[in-house]
Amino acid sequence: MPAAVLAEWWAPFADHLAKERRVSRYTVRNYRQAFEDFYRWLAAQNLWARGLDALTTREMRDFVIEAQRRFDRRTLHNHASGLRTFFKFWIARGKVRRNPLLNIPLPKLEKRLPKFLTEEQARLLLAGPQRLLAEGKLDPATALRDQLAMELLYGGGLRVSELVALDYGAIDLESGVARVVGKGNKERLCPLGEVATALLRKARAEASRPVTAASPVLLNADGRRTRVGDVQLLLKRYLALAGLPMDLSPHKLRHSFATHLLNAGADLRVVQELLGHSQLATTQIYTHVSMARLQEIHAKAHPRA
Repeated sequence: MPAAVLAEWWAPFADHLAKERRVSRYTVRNYRQAFEDFYRWLAAQNLWARGLDALTTREMRDFVIEAQRRFDRRTLHNHASGLRTFFKFWIARGKVRRNPLLNIPLPKLEKRLPKFLTEEQARLLLAGPQRLLAEGKLDPATALRDQLAMELLYGGGLRVSELVALDYGAIDLESGVARVVGKGNKERLCPLGEVATALLRKARAEASRPVTAASPVLLNADGRRTRVGDVQLLLKRYLALAGLPMDLSPHKLRHSFATHLLNAGADLRVVQELLGHSQLATTQIYTHVSMARLQEIHAKAHPRA
């Protein structure tokens, strides 16, 4: 992308996203990818030089049709959302008069139920660090770090970005609750469960250096804060050990957290609060998972199924 285009059109918008809307760096990254793809398409069609206000409905439909060849439907929807936010920003500042993507139809999203572990699979996965420790294949500090990471993802329903950002000052060990800053800089309280709380006490007591309020909960062997990629890699290790599908990500433990709560009778709005969802509709996908499970059991067990 030309530096002049980035400076004029992207940089102020990125600054707004990070400092005013306080979205995650992943959202900023995704919106930038959407803007760069949009710019490249406009430039290839000789449309950028005409100005954004000159774009027609037909041209925007052509853009969506062409984008379907490059992206799956969900990515396309995410890109469209980013571009609508981009236009809204510049309209508010008087640089653009209208949003050319308004009322442009997008392909329907396929209904995909989130993948999750059964309770038995979750127990098998979480037992991995202690298994490797007992076999002499893992040192105690790493085993504790790995087990703590997975217990917090599953026991607290944390996003992986929330997990790696967690400091001891945000945790009340007496009540077993963590103060977590999620998407949009929204803060919520997350009960962590007895197992995760016990591991936190153990990790703090056995830490190789003094623990302060600003100390990260998860540290690598070199003493640096554990990163998202580190958590993804350690999870792959224990998925392989447990013989579970390797495409399960840290976020699937969050899916498992929500699904198991609902299966046990938890109120949907309580689960919404625990997950930090701003809209109940986002949480309702897990009711479909629970219903699918109930239908499966019914089909196997009922004589009239």
